[in-house]
Amino acid sequence: MTDEPSREPARDPQDLERLLIARQWARDVDGMAALFEPHAVIDSGEGQLTLGRRAIRALFAEITATGRKFQSGDQRPAVVSGDLALTSTRLPDGTVTTEVARRQSDGTWLWVIDRFSVS
Repeated sequence: MTDEPSREPARDPQDLERLLIARQWARDVDGMAALFEPHAVIDSGEGQLTLGRRAIRALFAEITATGRKFQSGDQRPAVVSGDLALTSTRLPDGTVTTEVARRQSDGTWLWVIDRFSVS
C-alpha cells in the first residue's frame, strides 16, 4: 500500500482545471504541481513569475497552507491547435484565468503557462 494518492491524468486539456481544484481541496500539493510541465511558468500577478515545477509546488504549498481554496468557475471550451491548447475560466469573483497546455507524448495534457488573472 502507498501513501501517494491516486492521480488521474488529464486526458483532455479541459480536465486540468478540475484536477487542480480537486487536488488542492485534498491538500495534494505534489499532485497539483504534477499538472505542469517541468519548466512551466505561472504568472500570479504583480510581476510575480514562478518558474519550474519545484517552484510551482512551493507556491501551491504556500497557498494551500493559508487555507485558501480554489473555486470552480465558468470554464470556457479549450481552443486546441495540434498539441497546444488555450484554456480559460471565469472565476466566481469575475477574474479570468488563462493557461496554455501541451499534449504529452503519452496523449495526456500538462500546463506550460498559467496566468492567474487577465483582468
